[in-house]
Amino acid sequence: IKDKIDANIQAVLAHGNYIMGPEVKRLEENLADYVGAKYAIGCASGTDALLMALMAFGIGPGDAVFTTPFTFISTAEVISLLGATPVFVDVDRKTFNIDPSKLRNVILSLRRNSGNYPLPKVPSKLVPKAIIPVDLFGLPADYDAIEAIAKEEGMSVIEDAAQSFGAEYKGRKTCSFGNIACTSFFPAKPLGCYGDGGMCFTDDDRLAETLRSICVHGKGSHKYDNIRIGINGRLDTLQAAILMAKFEIFPEEVELRQTRASHYNSILSTATFLDLPSVPFHYKSAWAQYSVVVKDRNNRDELMKKLQREGIPTAIYYPKPLHVQSAFAYLNYREGDFPESEDIARRIFSLPMHPYLSEADQEGIAQVLSDEG
Repeated sequence: IKDKIDANIQAVLAHGNYIMGPEVKRLEENLADYVGAKYAIGCASGTDALLMALMAFGIGPGDAVFTTPFTFISTAEVISLLGATPVFVDVDRKTFNIDPSKLRNVILSLRRNSGNYPLPKVPSKLVPKAIIPVDLFGLPADYDAIEAIAKEEGMSVIEDAAQSFGAEYKGRKTCSFGNIACTSFFPAKPLGCYGDGGMCFTDDDRLAETLRSICVHGKGSHKYDNIRIGINGRLDTLQAAILMAKFEIFPEEVELRQTRASHYNSILSTATFLDLPSVPFHYKSAWAQYSVVVKDRNNRDELMKKLQREGIPTAIYYPKPLHVQSAFAYLNYREGDFPESEDIARRIFSLPMHPYLSEADQEGIAQVLSDEG
């Protein structure tokens, strides 16, 4: 696609509309159609998408927003930036996604001010307002259960699909769940640009209008009469042009990721010292990562070192859950509050995963791992 990307970039250079150029609108229309959403609003990053979504709901001080501690900091960071309070919910040990049964319990604990579940220790009483499920490593969260809880509790749902663009849950594509869905086009994501980029999706007319306004400094109908506090969150036209070219081959790349993951599952099936990724029935992962869990946590570092000695890159996503990171010390959580997240963080690591990974490379990786086993 090099020629197509080059041509798209040259087209932007020729028309000179670097801010909110026509490529942004075309990309929004194409991606909204792809995921089955009424509206798509391009923005500068996945983090900005989450921030804009919370701002659209007026989230602020005194509000509780429920999310997972086992994810990248952006998800909880934006909650704190607005003065609201992240309330963490432990994950399911097989999917690594937020556990709906625990979500229900923590909401009840917060409403009743009971000690049945770990809660942030903050001075003011919190009001449950929103849930941000994360589709970790490309696997959708359990949206039937989460949306049912949100409806019962009168809360909004913001889908964090930063890692799952192209995935499906019961026949529906991610970025079509919740009141607002957010994704990222960071270069390492399934659909990545050549810098930062993100997008919000919604079916709600009012939310779409609000998101577009927030994205451009809270603009109204008059350029110099802003109607709300917003951010400078616009998607760059050059990045939109690059994404337009990459999107043409994206559906094929999603299927290639399925093939690569299936091959890993096959050739690592005899690696009894590893737990392989779990994809429930009626789910389709975008396979942003292929993450395995060592059964004996003392083996992880040695396995990774052995792979690295053979020139095979590995990474740990994520070595330290959010509730024990320094930035969230003010919440007064402590180690042991979220045992599943903490245990997974000690045992997980990711193998190379991209659409063009060769079977020979995968088999070489499996051979190195089996030698260790």
